Amino acid sequence: MPSRRSGTPAFVLLLLVISLSFCTSSSELDSRWAAKKLEMRDKVREMFYHAYENYMTYAFPHDELKPLTKSYTDSLSELGNLKLEHLPTDYSGSALTLIESLSSLVIMGNNTEFERAVGWLSKNLSFDVDARVNLFECNIRVLGGLVSAHILASDSKNRLIQGSYDNELLGLAEDLGRRFLPAFDTPTGLPYAWVNLKYGVMEGETTETSTSGCGSLILEMGALSRLTGDPRYEFAALRALRKLWSMRSSLNLFGTTLDVMTGEWIEHSSGIGAGVDSFYEYLVKAHILFGKDDYWRMFQSAYLAVQKYFRHGSWYHEADMRSGRATYWQLTSLQAFWPGLQVLVGDVRAANSSHREFFSVWEKYGVLPERYLLDYQTVHPTEKYYPLRPELAESTFYLYHATKDPFYIEVGEAIVNSLNFYTKVEGGFASIRDVTTMQREDHQHSFFLAETCKYLYLLFDDSFLAGRNYVFTTEGHPLPVLSDWHDRLPEAYIPSNWTYVKSRMSMERASAMSLQVCPATSLNLGEGQQAIESVCHVVDARGDHRCLRDEECGVDATSCRSRSCSIAGYCGLWLLV
Repeated sequence: MPSRRSGTPAFVLLLLVISLSFCTSSSELDSRWAAKKLEMRDKVREMFYHAYENYMTYAFPHDELKPLTKSYTDSLSELGNLKLEHLPTDYSGSALTLIESLSSLVIMGNNTEFERAVGWLSKNLSFDVDARVNLFECNIRVLGGLVSAHILASDSKNRLIQGSYDNELLGLAEDLGRRFLPAFDTPTGLPYAWVNLKYGVMEGETTETSTSGCGSLILEMGALSRLTGDPRYEFAALRALRKLWSMRSSLNLFGTTLDVMTGEWIEHSSGIGAGVDSFYEYLVKAHILFGKDDYWRMFQSAYLAVQKYFRHGSWYHEADMRSGRATYWQLTSLQAFWPGLQVLVGDVRAANSSHREFFSVWEKYGVLPERYLLDYQTVHPTEKYYPLRPELAESTFYLYHATKDPFYIEVGEAIVNSLNFYTKVEGGFASIRDVTTMQREDHQHSFFLAETCKYLYLLFDDSFLAGRNYVFTTEGHPLPVLSDWHDRLPEAYIPSNWTYVKSRMSMERASAMSLQVCPATSLNLGEGQQAIESVCHVVDARGDHRCLRDEECGVDATSCRSRSCSIAGYCGLWLLV
């Protein structure tokens, strides 16, 4: 982390945010906290290897482990309701958990096991199988895992592969990418949700997909194009993303599900959770990874709309994309990624507020239920499960490294202790079927090793990231930020706290988000100046909030709504009263 002298203003470029040079910082933790971090790091490493070794013993080379019965499930094919007995007799799974574990092995310093795993995959993995898979899941888990591992394996600085590595993982990734392309052959360019790896899109395939399903492909497929020189993968993902963006409402909101043939919305209600979550995530991360300003402009509009129409205090409900009216007052566990995303754009205060609410629900049950009813303050009657999801750990990781607040170390410790107490079994880590009874379910998802353990480990030991600049995909696979991949690097801004930009005719106030800088929340302010409280916050022209016209009023820090000038001559949210 970069050092700062007391009272010295400092602004951090968005590009540097992802390498953990966040907007706020503090002095290093004292020796007691340093010792606690080492202790917790070792506990997380033990968790990872307990899960990994049981998978290798009882489930490999199949997809995922069933820890209670010490058996396996080929979940990648089951995503398409394809029964195991319908597969070829020589089908032995896709080794999904092994692929998902590759970068975690590197982060935890086990280069020997990483090399062994790469060698096995290079010789044995094949996608020439009659299997119907979910495009989104296969993209983020398998393609993302292979691309990330290839980059780690071929980086001479890492010296991970002692023998000869001849880009075998990249070859596998390219083969898989080619098998994805038939899914994009639609009138709209929006891809089918399901594709057969051997035969493409099958007759009678469903045309319904989700916003995440067609809007969260650009990182993995874009990286594949940059590595292979074949533009087809990035073009297909970008065409789908642009079509999806054109379908937004006049409020810059999106629905949850749509028809890929007609481009019409099916479900108009949405939020920041299931079916939509990674769409927002990939807009900002694609901007960081590829340098296109179009991604940032899309994210800015979408983020402001979320803050305006979904946020209620520290919570986020769901709303109708056409009217902005609230539809469902509920928390979903996937929403817990949002504070981490807010940290990446510098909205640390808002991130902290929401994170504490998510953690309060975790403390209430011991884990985070899949769905929690905000209006009744209770768990959803049918979605009571916890499948070892990583989102709360992910946001805790980002917030700790943004603030160095030891509270987040305590949160991480609580998460680790809960996982060991409630979900650890002899054969691995089991999901929770019902958070009210802590009844276990016989499934250890691959993302437990790809994300949950990884983010907890990095919370306590981020040495892997020292001097490096990575974007983590929605499945936790690291992709390096490389200047060679950028069409144009994001521009640097060095504004003062009074965030003005010059136009030819006048001085116009601008938000931190529009300038792509972190909000100045900790500066020594001059007399009459107001602190910038969030990325959308634009302060009023005068410190006493007096005004003569609306143009002298700013944007509210919490709701991101424009303030207006009252008849009495004061700025406020008068239009909402």
